[in-house]
Amino acid sequence: MAIWRAIADTLRAEIARGQWRPGNRLPTEAALAARFGVNRHTIRHATGALADEGLLYARRGAGVFVAATPVDYPLGPRVRFHRNIELAGKVPGRRIDAVMTRPASPAEAAALDLPDGAEVHSAEGVSTVDHRPVALFRSVFPAARLPDLPAALRASGSITRALAACGIADYRRVHTRIAAQIADAAQAALLQIEPGEALLRTETLNVADGVPIERGRTWWAAERVTLTLDDHS
Repeated sequence: MAIWRAIADTLRAEIARGQWRPGNRLPTEAALAARFGVNRHTIRHATGALADEGLLYARRGAGVFVAATPVDYPLGPRVRFHRNIELAGKVPGRRIDAVMTRPASPAEAAALDLPDGAEVHSAEGVSTVDHRPVALFRSVFPAARLPDLPAALRASGSITRALAACGIADYRRVHTRIAAQIADAAQAALLQIEPGEALLRTETLNVADGVPIERGRTWWAAERVTLTLDDHS
């Protein structure tokens, strides 16, 4: 048996026993090379094989980590990212990287029932599960209906809390469209995956009291999430 394969088998067994748990960082290549009495190239071959199996993943400049199983994410009338992830027993996170006000695109205006030339607030960023990027999001909101939303988004870092601060205590999702695409270089860098890997893109519309308030697009790292339809969320 090749030495690298024996090392991979050992690490795989340790992961199966729970010695290395999802999210744990493995020892450095140098430390593993010293442990097994081999060079770093052999260690890289072993960990690369486990990464191909989905057991490990690498973060540039941070090391090699044990991969988590895909998180189950229900899509229903009331979808709240933090609540869904917490119910799955994991740690949710969301970072809003940009908030701006701009003219709506024709598709955005049609979805939000806005006249041509109307403005929208746009928010985009990264969602994480157990501190690992799982999705990119971009949401747009009718600016005239929610004039104070940009400040609320910057203050809270949460779309749900920002909408509540603007008087939207509850809202419902009226439709979700799902499509597949591949990650470009920019998306891959943000999600810490390789360009060309599979993404699941969801397009959604949320309403409050029957009035459209949010058109959302999310790009999910396909290997990290299982989207399920739930009519009772």
